[in-house]
Parts: sequence; structure tokens; C-alpha cells
Amino acid sequence: MHPLPFRAVVSDLDGTLLNGNHVIGDFTIETLEKLAAEQVDIILATGRNYTDVSSILSKVSVKKALMITSNGARVHDLQGNLLLSDNLPETLALEIMNLPFDAENVFVNSYQDDGWFISTDVPEMAKYHQDSGFMYQVVDFAEHHGRGTEKVFFIGRTPQDVAPIEQTLRARFGEVVNITYSTPSCLEVMNKNVSKATALARIIRPRDYTLKDCIAFGDGMNDVEMLSEVGKGNVMGNADPRLLQACPQLERIGLNKHEAVASYLRAVFGLY
Repeated sequence: MHPLPFRAVVSDLDGTLLNGNHVIGDFTIETLEKLAAEQVDIILATGRNYTDVSSILSKVSVKKALMITSNGARVHDLQGNLLLSDNLPETLALEIMNLPFDAENVFVNSYQDDGWFISTDVPEMAKYHQDSGFMYQVVDFAEHHGRGTEKVFFIGRTPQDVAPIEQTLRARFGEVVNITYSTPSCLEVMNKNVSKATALARIIRPRDYTLKDCIAFGDGMNDVEMLSEVGKGNVMGNADPRLLQACPQLERIGLNKHEAVASYLRAVFGLY
């Protein structure tokens, strides 16, 4: 048995492992199955919710995998066991949900234990959740609750629409939350120290390898820490330009629509 170049593959989903239609391609499925057969750990790390990710993984025939979701606020195994949970404090979550914003151009969302909540009906969001059918409930956040909040996120029509919200968040809550972007116009807020990287470090701690034995892939600002801390971080060709600026030292690979992660993994691990 030849020694493995890496013990674990860690990948973001949208813009990275998923294709241009936000689903997992057959070539990628086959690649992950080949890696799992070689005893390589499969770890998905995403801003998405667990319900979404488990339905994506159900298409892949692997016995073991880990799902880091809501940018590190939750980790589950393939069997659905909750391994890690780090919520925003309840009153803080409610305060963030009710920050003033331009309702014409921005909508606010939360992922909480009991589902996905949104400030207004946005039917085009459904394209991201066609595998799982995971769907939002429209609520008045002024009448809502902050219990079990994994993250609060603001989506703008353009990056400029969410920029003032980021300034307010950093000024008022910068000491107690982690603020990042999953796409250029999707601003995300988690509890302090929550990131894909911290979740990854915590869940591999009992294993017989370290972050340096992991290879990772991402395309957004919520991937910066993860890509910087693993043994080999790779940036997608279609990445947020700010990620390319933040991690100029990392290798840039192909496009998610061409299933570039799978092609790259086959080359690195010698899978044909």
C-alpha cells in the first residue's frame, strides 16, 4: 500500500465541490467513493445547514464522512450524530437579526435548530436546495426568537448593499462574533471563534493525524482560515477575488463547473 499524500480531504460545497447547478456531479461522486475506499477521510465544510449537506452526501456511497455546517457552528457525522455545536447567545442573535437594513435590497436569514428563517419570500433561493428540499419560513424577526442560532446572514443584491451592515456589526459586535462572507454579497455572523478551521481542528484532534495532513478546497472568504491552516489549501479559479488577495500563496485550480476539485484529487492521489 503506497503512503497517502493526505489523510483527509476537506471541501467547501457551493462554488467548490458542487457544479454550476449547485449539485454534486457524477465524476465527483465517483472520486469521493474512490478516496473513501483508500481510507481517506471525507470532510465537507460549508456555510450550508446540516439538512442540506446530509442530502447531498446521501448521493455518495461512503460509510464515514463528517459535515462541518453553518461555517463551523455545527459538526455531524454521516449517521446524523451531533459532534459539535456553538451557538450565538440568544439575546445577541435576536439583536443581530433586528439590525436596521435596506429592506429593498437586503434580506436577513437565520439558521436555527428548528429551521431556516427569512425576512421576506425569495423564491430564487430554492435553486440552492433542490437536492434536500430544505426551505425557509418567512418570519417577522421583531417577533422571532434567538434560540439555537447557528448563524445570522444578510444577503444583498450587490456587495455594496451589505457593506454598511458589516460596518455596523464590526463596530457594535466585533469583539463577540465572527463576521465573514460566503459569497461577495452574503454576509454571515457566527459566535466568536466559530470558523470552518476551528471546527476542523477540534474534530480531528482525537485522530492520528493533524491539520498538516489535510488537503482543502474553497472559493469564499469563509474559507480563508481553513485553507491557510491545512497542509495544502487550494483556491478555486472562480473564487471571490478577495479570497485570492487574502491567500496569494495558495495554488489556484480550475472551475467548480468543470468539477475541478475531483480532477485535482485524482491527480494528487493517483486515482484513475
